[in-house]
Amino acid sequence: MRAHPELIACMSCDTVNRRPRLEPGEVAVCAACGGTLLRGHKSVQQLAALALTAAVLYLLANVTPMIGIDLSGRHSDTTLWGSVLAFTDHVTAPMALVVAMAIVVLPGLQIAILCWLSLFTLAGKRAPLFTDLMRAWQSLRPWCMVEVGMLGILVSYVKLKSLFHVDVGVGIWAMAGLAIVLTAVFPGDVQSLWSELEPSTDRDADPAAAAGPLPRSGPG
Repeated sequence: MRAHPELIACMSCDTVNRRPRLEPGEVAVCAACGGTLLRGHKSVQQLAALALTAAVLYLLANVTPMIGIDLSGRHSDTTLWGSVLAFTDHVTAPMALVVAMAIVVLPGLQIAILCWLSLFTLAGKRAPLFTDLMRAWQSLRPWCMVEVGMLGILVSYVKLKSLFHVDVGVGIWAMAGLAIVLTAVFPGDVQSLWSELEPSTDRDADPAAAAGPLPRSGPG
């Protein structure tokens, strides 16, 4: 495929197809077996919007209370960082570092890299350290466990609710929104920033485009 970038092989049946040009939300399917070949990546504008949304939600999740407890007239609440620091008071202290890295530090780095890359690309410029940051983002992705952290928070909420009066704060909603936004950013969307910085070519000069597109389905 490196020798013929205009072609793509189906991962299901190994049939070689012409590589299509897709719009965001479109899906290219194999002409032989109907398997998915490619998905149209998000535009730079959409990626930048998701990155900025994630940054705002990340800040809210870290500075606003997540859960509040009322007990005998006394009210106590905690933020995301407060829940991490709670691990340091018990024999589970070593877990504090793991939890902090998985749901606070690494997601913050991932969001910062995504904002940096997408905003520079949106301005039509190559971000400083572009290649290194692209690799770093890809390496950080498997270790960012915001979704797992959100699941743990929900389990804690259900258990505490049976014992105390529990208030849900802004932070927990921000955490839930952050998990959704980060899930919506696919690796292919970020990798597409490479092509956004390459000079555009004439469609008529592209043999794959001249031969016609592959069958497509609707948004998927």
